[in-house]
Amino acid sequence: MQAMADPIPHTERPERLMVIVAHPDDADFGPAATVARWIDEGTVAELVCCTSGDAGSDDPDTDPVELAVLRETEQRAAADVIGYRAVHFLHQPDGALENDLALREELVRLIREMQPDAVMTPDPTQVFVGDAMVQHTDHRTAGLAAVDAVYPAARNAMAFPHLARSGLAPHKVRRIYLFWTDHPTEWVDVSAHVDRKLLALRAHASQLRDPAGIEQRMRERLAEQGAPMGVQAADAFRVIRIER
Repeated sequence: MQAMADPIPHTERPERLMVIVAHPDDADFGPAATVARWIDEGTVAELVCCTSGDAGSDDPDTDPVELAVLRETEQRAAADVIGYRAVHFLHQPDGALENDLALREELVRLIREMQPDAVMTPDPTQVFVGDAMVQHTDHRTAGLAAVDAVYPAARNAMAFPHLARSGLAPHKVRRIYLFWTDHPTEWVDVSAHVDRKLLALRAHASQLRDPAGIEQRMRERLAEQGAPMGVQAADAFRVIRIER
C-alpha cells in the first residue's frame, strides 16, 4: 500500500451505502470496520455478493451447492455483526465472474432500488498487491462491474430501459469508494471498530485456516494504515467523487 506524505482523513459519511463485492467474506476482509462505524453513526448499508463462494475450498470433492449455502449463511451472520440492512446474492459462478450485461443489469436494478449516495467496491485497476500478491480476478471484475453500473448505467434512462418503465428511475451515485488499492487518497479512522470487523470475520469459519494469524495480520495492516494519521487503525480508500 502506497502511503501519502500528508494523509487526508475522510470526514464525509454517506447516508445510504451499497457495498459490492465478489465473494462472501470480501467485505469483512475489506472495509467492514468503516462500514460498521458509519452504520453506528446513522448510515443505512446493504451488501451485494456477486457470487456465493462455491469454489472456496481446497477439496475438489466438495459439493459446490452445499458450500454456497454454507458461505451465504456465514455471510449473513457476519452482516448481522456489522449491521447491514440487507444482503443480496447474485449467484454468479465463483472464479468465473464476468462483467457482462446480465451482471450490470442486476447491479443497476439494486442501485436504483436502494438509491445509495455511495458505492464501495474493490479497486478494479489493482492487479498486483505490492510485489507479493495477485488480486483475484473476481475481485477486479466485481469492482469494474460496480463502477460500470454506477456510471453511466444507473443514471441513464436508456440503459436497461425496461427498468425505468417498471418504475426504477435513474439514480446518480455521488461517490465511489475503492478499497484494496495501492493508490489511496483518503483514510477513515476505524480505531473503535477493529474488534467488530474481526468478530464478523470469525463468522466465515469455512475460510479461516489460521484465524489467529489472520486477525494479527488484519490488526497490523489497519495499524500501518492508521500510523500516518496518528490513529490506532484506519481503512484506506481511493475516493471518486462523481457528484459533488
